[in-house]
Amino acid sequence: MRTARLLVPTFLVVLVVLTPVVAQSQLPGERLLEVTDDIHPMVAPDTALASLPDAPAPQRIKVIDKKFVAVMAALAGAESLRFTTHKLVLDHEFAAGAPWVTRVPANQHLVAEYAAIYAAELLVAYELKKPHSWLPGDKVIRKFWWAYPAVMVPIHIKNGVRSIRTQAPTCPVDECPPQ
Repeated sequence: MRTARLLVPTFLVVLVVLTPVVAQSQLPGERLLEVTDDIHPMVAPDTALASLPDAPAPQRIKVIDKKFVAVMAALAGAESLRFTTHKLVLDHEFAAGAPWVTRVPANQHLVAEYAAIYAAELLVAYELKKPHSWLPGDKVIRKFWWAYPAVMVPIHIKNGVRSIRTQAPTCPVDECPPQ
């Protein structure tokens, strides 16, 4: 039930963000509608075409490019390393009878939880890189979309390596002296 509570809001956020993007994008077979005679019934077609200013074609800024994919893939790899090593440490400690590990969470629960967190990080990076006309200082903000993933990659790798280096206690858990 807790997994559903995490997945439903994540799905709704992704749906709300992606719906306008999909609605505004043109399909491959779709073309722009041409101006026809029914623009205004009282104006001649030649006059209507002559009075329209030449509007520049809107420039589409490519948000998901090679750099975005590479940075977010590095973040996904680092988070996967951290997740996998922590899970293995929990499995080994539980099997050894460590009193601080009462149960090992299910894989599906952990994968869903960490996937929701990664989806939120991906969405924030995407939104930071995407231009917003209403946001003051948008050009400066868009230049630093990569800052959070770049900072988190070494942190996740460091935590994963620390988990890999975890060693079993020198004495059995029941016989260890209190510290």
